[in-house]
Amino acid sequence: MRFRNKEVYNGKRIEETALSVWWRAFRYHFAPASFLPAILGGVLAWTLTGLFHPWFFVLTVLGVTLNHIALNLTDDYFDYLAAVDRADSGGKNLYSGGSGVLTSGRLKPAQICLAFTAGYLLTIFIGLYLAAAQTWWILAFGLLGMGSAYFYTAPPIRYGYRGLGELSQLINFSFTIGMGAYFVQTVCFSWEAFFVFLPLGLMMFAMITINEIPDEKDDAAAGKHTLVVLFGVKKAVLLYGLAMALAFLVILLTPLFDLASPWIYLAGLTLPWAGQAFRILSRYGTSPERLAPAHLLTIRIHHTTGILLIIAYLIQGILNRKMLQPACIFLLLLAAFYLPAAFSILFKVKKG
Repeated sequence: MRFRNKEVYNGKRIEETALSVWWRAFRYHFAPASFLPAILGGVLAWTLTGLFHPWFFVLTVLGVTLNHIALNLTDDYFDYLAAVDRADSGGKNLYSGGSGVLTSGRLKPAQICLAFTAGYLLTIFIGLYLAAAQTWWILAFGLLGMGSAYFYTAPPIRYGYRGLGELSQLINFSFTIGMGAYFVQTVCFSWEAFFVFLPLGLMMFAMITINEIPDEKDDAAAGKHTLVVLFGVKKAVLLYGLAMALAFLVILLTPLFDLASPWIYLAGLTLPWAGQAFRILSRYGTSPERLAPAHLLTIRIHHTTGILLIIAYLIQGILNRKMLQPACIFLLLLAAFYLPAAFSILFKVKKG
């Protein structure tokens, strides 16, 4: 089955297969926000405690990825019903707003609803299995993650419409997912793990903030009170810079206070990208159509930082445990989940 794409790229019309339409709807390039902290949680558990249950680890990463895809579909569905994204997304920034599959007519709302329902059901099944196999406390993490995903845009809560979405991103994409994955392996809490996850949460706060800037007028018209709508673009730019600065400050300070491995400094390699993204945002914050390079840089910062944190604690784990087999499993799963997203994030040249 083929769908005629109404968008025009480089003066050429292109056709999309049903598979490519669904891939667009999944917005998989945002899924690393979930599975990177989950993989990091497994790596931290092995490095800090020596505990590693490969099957539980695979299920955890798969579960959070399915939940994230369901989240993306849920947001598209309820934003479409709320008339937030009613205009066709042709020509819009690829890295902000919805997927455009509903506004362009490529898929129907009922199809999206069925897909995200299936995603949540699979996630629930995985969560119940892990809880039965380890501890029922795992359900606390699962319910918080799924509830946050669904009610981000779903009524009656719709907390993403009430200025709480950005804070939710910070909490869920660091503590809920990362510590949840750590807890699945160890059934305990770790302050070191908490501080290692924190930069990813702060970077997610920055990512959702910059993503909301191009949608400020549409969101305001639909009553979606994001922080950008509540405080304006100029203050949102400052919030973005503050979140990024705090993320790298955590990376800088935690080894000095013996709260993290010195190998965490590898994650500081993304700092120049953060400075570049902030300069673009500061200059073009009021011209959303020119923000695409900053959006792409922000996603790259988050993804690469997550990968470098994983590598940092794999190195520490090999030094601590004198074992290579678990490290190879971590790297293989990282490659399997990340490579489908990598081509559109790390290797895409975005002209703007």
